[in-house]
Amino acid sequence: MKKFNFLYQFIMNPKTVGAILPSSSFLGDRMIEKIDFKDEKYIVEYGPGTGVFTEKLIKKRDPKTVILLVENNKEFYSLLKEKYKDEDYIFIEYGSAEKIERYLKKYRIPYVDYVISGLPFASLPKNVSNEILLNTTKILKENGQFITFQYTKIKKAFFNQFFTKIDVKREYRNFPPAYIFNCTILKKHTEEYYDIKNINC
Repeated sequence: MKKFNFLYQFIMNPKTVGAILPSSSFLGDRMIEKIDFKDEKYIVEYGPGTGVFTEKLIKKRDPKTVILLVENNKEFYSLLKEKYKDEDYIFIEYGSAEKIERYLKKYRIPYVDYVISGLPFASLPKNVSNEILLNTTKILKENGQFITFQYTKIKKAFFNQFFTKIDVKREYRNFPPAYIFNCTILKKHTEEYYDIKNINC
């Protein structure tokens, strides 16, 4: 039923769902393998979908670590609300990752250690991708990480315009096989550092 629902959402919303099946457990393991679960306090997940990565985060986190999920698909949002209704320190927001600063203020989250993303940047509008990544650099602490996956490496140059270090790995045990991008801010920049008009996808 979960796979059927995911396929249906892909057919109805191909630009925002981005895949015909949920991510594999293998990909989930690769997405969170670099997270230091002893020291993290705040984790954000963009586009959690059915919660494949979320499940792994919850199992490994400290019980008081805050996880904020941002989902803009109504069906997935409703599924997540029901699924995690009894979990402490899990907040679920229906909306766009572009507005992440607003959501952090709402839940009194001062900064973010890790942002995990399932968003399909290859199909998102350029201005939306720019806004999401720019705002992500603002909320991440120094040396914080943005971890995402894509099905090609075509967006690596684009990610390089926001992050000072990117490690790329491949996970073949997923359909389709995926690239994992571990993006780090080694030195925080002011907003003026980024000229949005000159950022290209």
